[in-house]
Amino acid sequence: MYFDFATWRRMVGLAWREPHQRTRRKLLVRLLVTVPLVASFHAVCFFLDGLLFPGLRNVEVRTPVFVVGHARSGTTLLHRLLSEDTGRFSVFLYWELFFPSLLQKKVIRALIALDRRLGGRIATRVQAWEEKTFGPMRHIHPMGLTMPEEDDFLLTYSCASGYWIVLLPYLGELDFYHVDDMPPAKRRRMMRFYAECVRRQLYLNGADKIHLSKNPIFSGRVETLIETFPDARIVVCMRNPGETIPSLLKLMQTGWARRRWDAARMQRSLKLLADQSFHTYRHPLAVLRRHPETPHAIVDYRDLVTTPAATVHEVYARLGFTPSPELERALALQEGRGRTRESKHEYSLEEFGLARDVIEGELADLYATFGWRTAGTPGPDGKGSANAGTG
Repeated sequence: MYFDFATWRRMVGLAWREPHQRTRRKLLVRLLVTVPLVASFHAVCFFLDGLLFPGLRNVEVRTPVFVVGHARSGTTLLHRLLSEDTGRFSVFLYWELFFPSLLQKKVIRALIALDRRLGGRIATRVQAWEEKTFGPMRHIHPMGLTMPEEDDFLLTYSCASGYWIVLLPYLGELDFYHVDDMPPAKRRRMMRFYAECVRRQLYLNGADKIHLSKNPIFSGRVETLIETFPDARIVVCMRNPGETIPSLLKLMQTGWARRRWDAARMQRSLKLLADQSFHTYRHPLAVLRRHPETPHAIVDYRDLVTTPAATVHEVYARLGFTPSPELERALALQEGRGRTRESKHEYSLEEFGLARDVIEGELADLYATFGWRTAGTPGPDGKGSANAGTG
């Protein structure tokens, strides 16, 4: 079990200095009570896994596939499509990410089966809670307890997950993104725990399967992923930064505002997040140039939403896979849906203190490579490029 004591202590210090009394109290209870208790419970269950499931030691993580890219660039759509290849890939469902031990998952699955035989009363209540919790946001990002999700959540109670930044606008004081820049010993400890979580999921879903992961925040740890899994496959999703960056900033701003964080702190964190976005676009490509031996694919969001079947077939060819009948059926359904996920919202970069020409200047070579429309380039409708969307 991995626990980042240094980050935990820093988070406690930040919470202690919170000026808002109610917020300070809630944060301290979560950090001083909930996190230690849950992390200790996970550690005990992790230890018991080795005793109760001796076959776990024979499970190996082979040729895992990691989908990375800037948030809102199509990573979710691609991940969900690939996960339809159920005979090939193993994924984490959302609820499984908060119960990383094999013992925990086995017990919960047994309870689910028992509830089903008894009429499903608990399942009905859980579904009602799920709809209340995730329903209002599904038009932005489809979520559910039984849907594949980002496995960075595995590190939540290790105090090493980017999920904490979703809750707390502490960019600058906390960094969960630049893992490739962390000391080697820390990187290895963190990724050893992550690899152990993946092994347990493979034991559960099938030791012959391939782990499939989707995490935008993993864009900052592509080097570490290759270091941990030398036979990894990397897929990078690319979309016009003029669409993804303001969409992400607005999403984060909305979440922080609901938690009543002060405007000055939010603005500072949003500026740092925008700067990080440039790294998110460049770093995976730079790492892959240093590792030409790593099988990889670059996916253009426009191709993914207009010709998903052809795009996924190209990804499979580059990764050395053959599409299964299950995948082909999922792709046929997606082709029939067409582009149904585009947002009607437009977000102004100026409200985040960032001009569009700054983005286009910082990433000028990528704009040229991918032929992305700039602010002054007319689109098919004769208007300038749109600056929103869900990806």
